[in-house]
Amino acid sequence: MAAPMLNQFNTLVANMFAAGLLDDQFQELQMLQEGSAPDFIDKVVTLFCEDGERIIGEIAKLLDKPCVDYYKVSRFVLELKGSSACIGAQRVKNSCIQFHQCCQEKSRDGCLNSLDSVRNDFYDVCSMFNPHASGPSLHPKL
Repeated sequence: MAAPMLNQFNTLVANMFAAGLLDDQFQELQMLQEGSAPDFIDKVVTLFCEDGERIIGEIAKLLDKPCVDYYKVSRFVLELKGSSACIGAQRVKNSCIQFHQCCQEKSRDGCLNSLDSVRNDFYDVCSMFNPHASGPSLHPKL
């Protein structure tokens, strides 16, 4: 990464930490990038955003059904929580924890509210990595 781009990236990441979007796990990922895999972070974030978008879509479909399968919703929520934790997307992970609780309580309203929170936190993270993205199709470019 060229020096100006690296400085820009470092500023972006610092802002994301300050906003509570990222946690220390993201720094762990950055340490893996050094040297042999210069585009490692870009690939990991792109995969997170694409996979998360798919998961959120699946959750929305399940919650739109007249009879909600809270077990399936919970599995998707836990999948998103795990990938959020792996990349250090702290707010997404925390929203997923609350969402999972609503699934256990079988609260449709709670799940719908939690889906909104997760969706907002998720798109906040992904849009920070790709500020020119609009709508659901995000492809972060670092």
